[in-house]
This record gives sequence, structure tokens and C-alpha cells, in this order.
Amino acid sequence: MHAPDPKAARAVAIAATIERVRAIEAAQGVNRTALQAIMAELLALAGQEALFPSAEFPPPPAGEKGAKRYLLQADADHRFALYINALNPGNETRPHDHTTWAVVAAVEGQELNKVYRRSGGGLVVEHAVMVEPGRGIALMPEDIHSIHTAGSTPTRHLHMYGLALEVLDNRMAYDPATGEAMPYNRNFMAPSAAPVG
Repeated sequence: MHAPDPKAARAVAIAATIERVRAIEAAQGVNRTALQAIMAELLALAGQEALFPSAEFPPPPAGEKGAKRYLLQADADHRFALYINALNPGNETRPHDHTTWAVVAAVEGQELNKVYRRSGGGLVVEHAVMVEPGRGIALMPEDIHSIHTAGSTPTRHLHMYGLALEVLDNRMAYDPATGEAMPYNRNFMAPSAAPVG
């Protein structure tokens, strides 16, 4: 008897998850309650670590900054885009928004997410979430966050967006001290790698 094809199993699991995510959004709209339900779906998918092996979705070479972003699925109209991001420890981003909903769930590794609110012309950290296996984060389109990869293990995290990153042209990054907004380059967010093998 043949061993199951991991790529086929991954495709089936992703398709089933995204079908449930579509149904959640269709029934509930985009709100924090709906995003919690979507996050539960992403956490269940990320918990199937064997579907997302590091050999197939490696991070950049050891010590190198930046991410490898693998597109796993997106609809023809760029909706319901699912990526796997692989980063080394020691990476961080500026505070930024997405202009679409976002949910992140960890397959492996830790990523500290700082979520900000506007205060006195600038930004202050409202709360922080350590995204790690079994724990994710859900963000509304207007939420502002930054990520900081911690620990000693590279991360492999599922990132799902209501609209694909590479078509988001109004995303902004923010200066925490002044609140000044600046364009957050959409080309930087395009998928940067294909699975190995």
C-alpha cells in the first residue's frame, strides 16, 4: 500500500479549511467574533505540522534577515489568500495595518505581535500576543501591529488574509512616536519563494 502523498493531503486540508473560512465570513461578515472562528480553523490547520515541513518551506539561510513567503492558495479574485511565512529569529517590522482582515497561526516558532492604539498623536502598545503553536492572532483591517520573531527556532506561520497581500496598495506603516503614516510597499509583500521539491 502506498504512503499518502503529503502534497495532496495538504491541498485537501487547505481547501477544506478555506471553504469553512468562506462560510464563516459569508454568515458573519468581518468582525472580531467571525475572526475568532476563522482563527480556530487556522489553528487546526497549523496543528497539522506534517503538512508544512521545514524541508519544503525553509526560512532564509541562517542569520539572514527577511522572510520567505510562500503562497499556498488564493482565489482568482485574490480573496482568501493563504501563505506560509518562514523567518529566522531576530526579524521585526514597523507598525503597520493591512486594510483587510488577517489571521496568523503558528506551525512552528514564536512571533511576538504588538498591537497598537493611537494616543497623543503617536502609537502606544495596547497589548501583545505571542503567536506560537496553539496560539494565534486575528486582526481587523484597521488594526495596527508589528511583528518580532523571538526565540531560537525559525518560524513557519500560516498567514491568511481577506485579500491577497500583493494587491493591497493602501497599506500604511506608522511612526510610533508621531503617528505619521507612510506607504507600506505592496511589492515587498509579494510571495518570495516556491516550496522546495
